Amino acid sequence: MLSLDQIHTEPPPTPKELDWSEQGCLPPLSPLRCAWRRDVPLDCKICPEDAQARAWTAYYYDLLQCTLQQEALPETVDLTKEPRTGFGLSDITICVLGSPTSYLSVLLEGGNQCPGNMLLCLSPAWLSKVPSEARPGESSLLVSKAVTFELGGRTTLEEFAPPRRVTYFTGCFGPCKVQGHSAAELARDLDCPTGGSGELARLLEDKLMTRQLMDQQARIAVPPTLAFTFKRPLPLRSVTEEEHVRMVELSGREGQDNLLQEEITAFLQGGAMESYSQVRTQDLRWKRQEVEKQVVVKPSGWRWSGTQAISFHAKSEQGCVLQAVMTLLETLEEEESILLEAFIPTAQIIRPGPPEINASPYKPLKHQATVPQTLESSLRQWGLKDEAQVAAIHAQIKEKAEAAMKAFMDMEASLSAEQRGGRRAQTDIIGVDFLLSSEEQVLQLVALEMNSQLCLETCSIFESMGRVVGVPAGEAARPLVETMLRRAQCHLMEGKHVLVIGAGGVSKKFVWEAARDYGLKIHLVDSDPNHFASQLVQTFIHYDTTDHKRDEEHAQRLLGLVQERGLRLDGCLSYWDDCMVLTALVCEGLGLRCSSPTAMRVAKQKSRTHLHLLRRRKEGARWPSAALYAVPCCHLESHADVERAASHLSFPGVMKLEYGAGAVGVKLVEDAQQCHLHFNKISRDLQDDSDHPGIGLGWGNAMLLMEYVSGTEHDVDLVIYEGRMLGAFVSDNGPTRVPNFTETAACMPTCLPRDREAQLIRAAYQCCLGCGLTDGVFNVELKLTAAGPKLIEINPRMGGFYLRDWIQEIYGVDIMLASVMVACGVAPLLPARSHPRTHLVGVMCLVSQHLQALKSTASLETLQALHERGVIRLNLLDDELVSSEYEEPYCNVACASSSRREACLKLLGICQVLGIDSPHYPVTHFLSHFK
Repeated sequence: MLSLDQIHTEPPPTPKELDWSEQGCLPPLSPLRCAWRRDVPLDCKICPEDAQARAWTAYYYDLLQCTLQQEALPETVDLTKEPRTGFGLSDITICVLGSPTSYLSVLLEGGNQCPGNMLLCLSPAWLSKVPSEARPGESSLLVSKAVTFELGGRTTLEEFAPPRRVTYFTGCFGPCKVQGHSAAELARDLDCPTGGSGELARLLEDKLMTRQLMDQQARIAVPPTLAFTFKRPLPLRSVTEEEHVRMVELSGREGQDNLLQEEITAFLQGGAMESYSQVRTQDLRWKRQEVEKQVVVKPSGWRWSGTQAISFHAKSEQGCVLQAVMTLLETLEEEESILLEAFIPTAQIIRPGPPEINASPYKPLKHQATVPQTLESSLRQWGLKDEAQVAAIHAQIKEKAEAAMKAFMDMEASLSAEQRGGRRAQTDIIGVDFLLSSEEQVLQLVALEMNSQLCLETCSIFESMGRVVGVPAGEAARPLVETMLRRAQCHLMEGKHVLVIGAGGVSKKFVWEAARDYGLKIHLVDSDPNHFASQLVQTFIHYDTTDHKRDEEHAQRLLGLVQERGLRLDGCLSYWDDCMVLTALVCEGLGLRCSSPTAMRVAKQKSRTHLHLLRRRKEGARWPSAALYAVPCCHLESHADVERAASHLSFPGVMKLEYGAGAVGVKLVEDAQQCHLHFNKISRDLQDDSDHPGIGLGWGNAMLLMEYVSGTEHDVDLVIYEGRMLGAFVSDNGPTRVPNFTETAACMPTCLPRDREAQLIRAAYQCCLGCGLTDGVFNVELKLTAAGPKLIEINPRMGGFYLRDWIQEIYGVDIMLASVMVACGVAPLLPARSHPRTHLVGVMCLVSQHLQALKSTASLETLQALHERGVIRLNLLDDELVSSEYEEPYCNVACASSSRREACLKLLGICQVLGIDSPHYPVTHFLSHFK
């Protein structure tokens, strides 16, 4: 948020809508003539309110209806006569306790992202705390009554019997003068995530606290400041070096005159204030005026948030400054402070053209005294129309705001659970007020303070105004709602017991790290008794599953082992290709959610996938049928099969292992002779799992021949629950090194236009459903031809290599967590249409092509150092530098940028410096599709 704010001494001309921290004895009158029903039951049967509290609840209900009316949204429907039932421990419940106007944009966006799960409580009495069953010493929050937000801004007033368990709670965490239970008291020590707490609000609303953080930790310019305090806020007690903010601790209120006078004089005449000379010329185009520099005296501390106890003084009037400080000192409490700072005028830009009258840049502005507008509009008003300049200012503000946020987050992370107000308390929205000043026609960015509630209100007003002129709703609130949902879903999964079959290799190391971070209890089954993951999980079960032709037998043995160990499982899944059918059989035996074993077998065998879909053409399915995407192919187990396939299919063709993975053994063939030669070679070199572990040889080494399909190659990662597609993510692959098909390069988001992207997503989804894949996270590989999408293969598990990492970085969605949620019978709530945060473009490194570089210029140590510095994004896929004819990629090196073109240029430069690019491995060619 950009603010020209150094708060005005005069109150705003319109009455400010009261929040929880400003309630007096009685609420104000209804804001507008009531055009809605007022005979709705607002009392809570569980916790009756007194007359005063009921008046406030009625006021907030009227305020909600008034706000909905102004937004052209329907009146809230009263459904309290039939209390809602059926909510369990796996249901998402986002609860907001606060003013309807402050949170309107969040509530409306929440109604779109999670209809029926975004609740507004108009009274603390609608909520209650009970001891947590899962976490001794903590409390669960229950909601018995709320206004529920649905799609399109529809709302209902509902009661819940029994009360719903809250999975995320937020509200105005300021002090409450009327209600017995404020949001801060309700939030304290909850077992569910909270979007703040009273303790954290005290820190965020403390101007001295946040200014010191921005000055010392974020290295952002702040006004020169002198602070007087009785006791520093806890996080500032270790600060010894001071730059632009000097702190003076006072021993008491009495007898401080001399100390105050000395410090004030030294500050006003010191080096920090030198640039703020006594007189400054103001150019108003029609006259020149000399303006004496001013200073500001104001209190700091959450108790003072929103008050008008601020005064402005000429820098030369040291006596008045001293008097203002001493007046505030009389009301100061422990850990509060008085700030004396330089008053910095807003930017004063001389524009070409005829003279015009400009408003004085020395007149202070205030939140809620003006309406919000975009940074671009503000700069345009000042005559800045150059797109490059505007983009540079925008980028600088974003960078500085993120630095300020990180400084606060780092400070917050250093606090104990008690100091934060609970184990799950976290500040989820931070607003930074910047002032854009100028010196000698050079714009300067100065940070004033941080806040939460004011920023939220501003965003809500901004979106409300935008709706009138057709601006898409939810842009400002969407990231906050996504954060709420992500934290709520993590809370639901915390402590779940999950059986994972097959540990995989180094490329799956992130699974065990993420499981630990999510609080999952993983029980791992693997054939290797010494697998590194055995030390990273709750339980390790050594069982040899290598021969997957005996999966039915393995499943029965595993069911017995689970029973013997007394494991009470919430879900079962696998991230390893070879184990998907076995996992489905175990899930079937345990009664856990998974696609059927038959569906997994159809997807696992590549030729069976295509033939199964082709047969569906005869079933009369609605157009377009999944058969439209299948490619003619034949199963190969002998040379007779090869000969028969060659006579039925068109060349060129592609030969591959029937159950293979990682493009190992995949080759382009031009005629029957090449087919026989490649069949001989694979039959000789790759006979069982010991020849090349992890590529499906536990299923045998049968092959298939399929017709070659021209076009660009793409991956679609799908999240499907009960047959419904909940999320889809498309990535593009670069051209391969024909006749082989090992992946070379990739980019995300896709380069395709929206209609072509939609074709791929529909094709992938229909192919999965056509095979019976109704529950899980699946990776579908397709070619996009001139005639539309064509299926290459379905991997009935989460996408491998870099895909999980990229999707999380670009869209904020963790498909690893989504797969666990589906396995545990919890429907993931994913953004309907995620907006990409960045663009990623990456190349694969192969030992056969890059051994020399990987031992020198692109060593693992070098790559990891570049990754830590943010220069590249590294995904390590193997831990051995061993060259092989049938190789898989060693690692993926990627670069991120706000544009795909810039990401490609950065990556190409990095590859040239590191020695990854070469005539034999032309990175420029591999990136040529990403336009």
